[in-house]
Amino acid sequence: MGVAAFLHESNTFVTDPTPLASFEQEWLLEGDRLLTELAGIPHEVGGFLAGLDDAGLAAVPLLAARAIPSGPVAGAAFDQLLTRLQRLIADAPPLDGVLAAPHGATVSERAADADGEWLRRLRGWVGERLPIVATLDLHANLSRQMVDYCDALIPYRSNPHLDQRQRGEEAAALLAATLRGEVRPVLAAAFPPMAINIERQHTGESPMQELYEVASQLGDRVGVLGCSLLHGFPYADVPEMGSAVCVTSDGDQELAGDVAREFAAYLWSERARFVGEFDAPEAVVSELASHAGPVCLLDMGDNVGGGSPGDGTTLAHAIHRRRLSNCFVCLYDVEAVAAAKRAGRGSTLKLAVGGHTDDLHGAPLEANFEVVSLHDGRFEEPEARHGGVSHFDMGATAVLRTDAGLIVMVTSRRVFPVSLGQLTSCDINPRALHLIVAKGVVAPVTAYSQVCRELVRVDTPGSTSANMERLEYRNRRRPMFPFERDLDWTAEAYLGARATRPKSSPTPGL
Repeated sequence: MGVAAFLHESNTFVTDPTPLASFEQEWLLEGDRLLTELAGIPHEVGGFLAGLDDAGLAAVPLLAARAIPSGPVAGAAFDQLLTRLQRLIADAPPLDGVLAAPHGATVSERAADADGEWLRRLRGWVGERLPIVATLDLHANLSRQMVDYCDALIPYRSNPHLDQRQRGEEAAALLAATLRGEVRPVLAAAFPPMAINIERQHTGESPMQELYEVASQLGDRVGVLGCSLLHGFPYADVPEMGSAVCVTSDGDQELAGDVAREFAAYLWSERARFVGEFDAPEAVVSELASHAGPVCLLDMGDNVGGGSPGDGTTLAHAIHRRRLSNCFVCLYDVEAVAAAKRAGRGSTLKLAVGGHTDDLHGAPLEANFEVVSLHDGRFEEPEARHGGVSHFDMGATAVLRTDAGLIVMVTSRRVFPVSLGQLTSCDINPRALHLIVAKGVVAPVTAYSQVCRELVRVDTPGSTSANMERLEYRNRRRPMFPFERDLDWTAEAYLGARATRPKSSPTPGL
C-alpha cells in the first residue's frame, strides 16, 4: 500500500512564501526514511504504518513532506514536491491502494486548493480503480476536489489534535476492508456558508462538544462509515475557506447525502454559538495580575500553529509595563539569540526583542536583559500532543530576564507551544510561574492545563487574529456568516464523483 503525506497549514495573511527549505527543516522523507523516522509516532502516518501492519498489508513508503505553518507554499516548492511524488510512484512496485495525508488547508502559489490539486494528480498517477483513503486535519477547508478524488476522507475529531494516530489506524483499517471487498466507501459533503471562530474550536468544550455528540449519533446509523466535521481554517483566504461536513457510507450515495444534509442543517441552525468572544490584552493582564498562578494566556493573534511569526510582543509589553515578575513569554528572534550567545551567560545587555517580522504583532520590547541560560533548543515529548510531534527543535535558544522580572525565551526557530518540554528543557519550572504566554488558541491546552490554574484566550492583534472581521478577505465566499449575518441557507449535499467508479477487485490473499 502506498503511503504519502504532504502537510502544510498555509496562512495567506503571511506574505512570505514557504520554500522547500522549510520542509527540509521539518520533514522531507522518502522511502525507507519515512518508515524509520515516522513509525511509532503519534501522527496519522504512524497510524497508517501500524494499521497496515495489523492488517497484514505491506507499506510502500513514498513521500512525507511537512513544514511548520507559515505563508503559502512557494510555487517552485510545490512543483518539486509533486514531481518527487510522481517519480516515487512510478518507481514503486505495483500498488493496491494508497493512504494519503493531506492537511486540507494547504495553499500554494500554484493552486489555492493545493490539497485538492495534489489529490487530483495522485488519482491520475495511480488510476481510477485503486482506492485512496485520506486523513484530514479538522482545520481543513474542504473542497469538492478532495471529495471527488478520494474514496474516503477521515478527519481528526479532536482539537487539540490528540487522535491523529487513531485516525491513521482507522484509515488503514478502512482501506484493508475495502480491498477485501467488505465495504465500498462513497462520499458526500455539505458546505454551509459559515466559518466557525477559532476561539470556539475546542472539541472538549461547549458548544463544540455538543456538535460532536450529534456527529457520533449520525455516524452510528446503519450503513454510515463516518460522519465528520471540518472546522475550517480562517487564515487561508481562498474560496474554500469555511466549515463543512463530510459523510462516508458503505456504497449508498443517497444515504451519505441525506446524513450530510441533516448534519449541515444542524450546524447551520447553531451558527450563532460559534461566533466567539474576545477579551482585550490590557484588560486581561490587569485582571489577572492579582490572580494566583500559574495562569496561561493564550495569545490568539500570534498563534504559531496558525502560521504567525511567533515574535508578537503585545502581551509581553502589557506584562512588562506592570512590572509583573516571574512571568514568561517565548519570542522567535534569531538576532537576540546571537547577541545573548556573544555576551554569555550571566551578562547584562540592552536588547529590542521580538516584533521584527511586521507591524501586525507589536513593536520590539526594549529593555535591559540578563542572560540567564543558553541551550541547543532540542527536546522530546513522550506523550501524544497536538500535531503528532515527538521531537522538537527550537534551534539555538537563550533564556533572558528583564530588570522587571519578565522571563523571555528567545529562539532561532519557531515552535508551537504544545509541550511543557519547551520550558523544562531550558530549566524553567512552569509551576513556579505567575503568567505564562502561550502562542496558540487550543493546541497548548493539553500540556498547559496540567500546571495552570486558568487558561485565558486573549484577543491580540496579528496574522491569526481570532476576530475574523479584522482580516481583509478578498477571495472568500460571499455571503458568509458571520461576516454577513442576514442570510438564509437550505442544506444541500454534494455527492462525490467516486460513487460510480468500478468496484475494486479484492486483493488476492486478503
